[in-house]
Amino acid sequence: MDFDKRKASTLASLSSNEADKSPKGSLDTPIIPLINALNNHLSYFTTSSCSGRISILSQPKPNPSSNNPTKKKARGGTWLFITHDTADSDSVISILFSDSTKLIQDSELVFRFEPLIIAVECRDLSSAQSLVSLAIACGFRESGITSVSKRLIVGIRCSIRLEVPLGDTQKIMVSEDYLKFLVGVANEKMEANWKRTEGFLRAFRNSQDGTLENATGPKCSVSGGDCNEGQDGLERSFVDAQNIVPSEKASFSRESLVETEGIPGCSLSSSQMVIAGEPIERLFLWGHSTCTLESTNKAEVLIFGGFGGSGRHARRHDSFLLDPLHGTLREINVAGRPSPRLGHTASLIGDCMYVIGGRADPTNILSEVWILNTLKNEWRLLDCTGSAFPPRHRHAAAAVGSKIYVFGGLNNDAISSSLHVLDTNTLQWEELIAHGEQPCARHSHSMVAYGSKLFMFGGYYGEALGDLYSFDTLTCSWKVEKVGGRSPYARFSHSMFVYKYFIGIIGGCPVTQHCQELTLLDMRSLVWKHVTLSSMDKELFVRSTANVVRDDLIMVGGGAACYAFGTKFSEPMKINLFPLLSLDDHDSSRKLGENEVNKEEEGMMENGNVLLQAPHVGTGSPQHPEMQSLNVENQTGQIDASSWVVKLVKKHAKLGKDILKKFGWLDLERKVYAQEDGLFISFPVTEKFCAIFSEDRFEVLSDHHPSKPFRAESLLLNDMSSSVALDILKEYGATKLPDELVQKRKACKSPLKIMTEAVASLIRQKGLSDKLLEQLPY
Repeated sequence: MDFDKRKASTLASLSSNEADKSPKGSLDTPIIPLINALNNHLSYFTTSSCSGRISILSQPKPNPSSNNPTKKKARGGTWLFITHDTADSDSVISILFSDSTKLIQDSELVFRFEPLIIAVECRDLSSAQSLVSLAIACGFRESGITSVSKRLIVGIRCSIRLEVPLGDTQKIMVSEDYLKFLVGVANEKMEANWKRTEGFLRAFRNSQDGTLENATGPKCSVSGGDCNEGQDGLERSFVDAQNIVPSEKASFSRESLVETEGIPGCSLSSSQMVIAGEPIERLFLWGHSTCTLESTNKAEVLIFGGFGGSGRHARRHDSFLLDPLHGTLREINVAGRPSPRLGHTASLIGDCMYVIGGRADPTNILSEVWILNTLKNEWRLLDCTGSAFPPRHRHAAAAVGSKIYVFGGLNNDAISSSLHVLDTNTLQWEELIAHGEQPCARHSHSMVAYGSKLFMFGGYYGEALGDLYSFDTLTCSWKVEKVGGRSPYARFSHSMFVYKYFIGIIGGCPVTQHCQELTLLDMRSLVWKHVTLSSMDKELFVRSTANVVRDDLIMVGGGAACYAFGTKFSEPMKINLFPLLSLDDHDSSRKLGENEVNKEEEGMMENGNVLLQAPHVGTGSPQHPEMQSLNVENQTGQIDASSWVVKLVKKHAKLGKDILKKFGWLDLERKVYAQEDGLFISFPVTEKFCAIFSEDRFEVLSDHHPSKPFRAESLLLNDMSSSVALDILKEYGATKLPDELVQKRKACKSPLKIMTEAVASLIRQKGLSDKLLEQLPY
């Protein structure tokens, strides 16, 4: 039976008058709105649920004569008391201390509070990950995928439970006062459970409307987390406040776009590394840090910290050296090492690795700076001066010369937008007051240095971000980069790297089929390119690290959490990047909308042994004269950003309008109008849309044919992300043009106005009084 049939059968049983299989026999009233919201979604339906309960359970004592005492078996039992509301202490006391309790078979008595738990079957892995991430972000931090075989089941639950033994039916071991205290604690937990449940329902509904409201208010609380302790609560993603993960059908549509917008005939080979020296499980980590150590005859990856490891998963403070060529892994045993942590950064300057910040435990966010001298194998805690550097984890750092730049990060509920720089020569922090287009606060983003500039992509701030910023360390200014080609999908907890003249992006949340894709920014042309990765079906590069060693990209760690089956860690991978150097062969076939680079020699800068050119985005291309930016002069003068329309074929107008309206791109102050005898419909668009899409024409796919069916029509609008929406508009051949009606309205002047302007010009030329204009006839 497929998903839709199982869902129909389950919903039919819920609507029937027959009792269900639970002891109560029906749904708990407090969570009916949440159950309905989940069941109304295309990708989910609930299979079991409990809104939370306070109870006293009477269970048989364990059998001491059991043949296999190590084998756990449910002992069953009965409830002496149970409520799905707050409990009344007097009622509990009267039941527990009544004589009837002693008449029950000799059993153990346990006082319990159990929070909300819901089992949800999901259509596909993307929707399951999306739901888990949203639940974790709203406080249900033990949520996870419990089954991935024939059915995808997600369990939504949290840890605010309570279980206290009270004695047995023959002798109660607690007093009435203590029992009242327990009831009070349980009631507080029940109210917290209700608050989380309401927040989850609110966030789930808003994620379908294109905005995610955090369960605890406008800030991104718990915005840090990944699945369970290691992923501290987030990888909520996929929840790009607009539910960035497309449904299964949308994924198929996106898959076709990868094929057509990628580099024809270019695929990078990847392989799992065979590890020797130490167990490979020691590299089962996430939230760790890595640096590349290179010498004339050897190159290794230095790994520190993170969550996971062999045995019981925990925060780590181990240091390893991985030789990618031979696959050997060896531990560096250094005295005085830092405390275990994750979410820190590591930057290499010379022979020293600088470890900044991180999270030691849920209540201990770090601001300290440690240095590892790789030649002497010595750790040292630095005493830095200068500006105060607040504690943070999930930040990003990159080194330029002897300085380390740190942006963003998370400190409990506070998300940072500050940019700090550490001068490793003077050991002084400085908070920079930068100019230009400032990025919003964020965490779980990535940043790399390219020459004297920093490039930062993505992250999380109430939604997954897909913006690309550059920071010029010479002028201390931020800039939003306008890049040609199909933009990467919004994401966080991803990795960035620099290889030759490419900046690469790989992995991250949300997890979609794009985890099999490597996105490259060609710094020579400032154009996005997308390359398929082979043999990547099973790897989850979430909170992993990416290091370039010679011509290979070394991926270490990453994964996801499932509370029933433990955690999924990615094994170390090696991706050969050398074929990227052949991409020059494809440059002659650049598509419309790709910006060309100004080839001025003054932009040249040196990075290592490679001479790099600073990219300057041009306003047009000599090969494509029809290309122009929003601010190009034309016959009608400079076109304002609010004077544009998107033109669509009439048969696609309904979906196009719905998309523009959903994301706030439709300008409601101007009218929609038809063109060319009603064959095309023009929709006025807002400045927000123009800022997202700077080129005048959408990039039309070369292999698209009007007769080809497009799967996007089956995509639920509420499940659509902004990036998918733009791709659908492109697929439908949308064109962004100047608004003809606005231009006509600007050009039309009354005869009196025309005459007045002409006469006024003559009067001024002759030096006469403007009062003469009053004598003009009306």
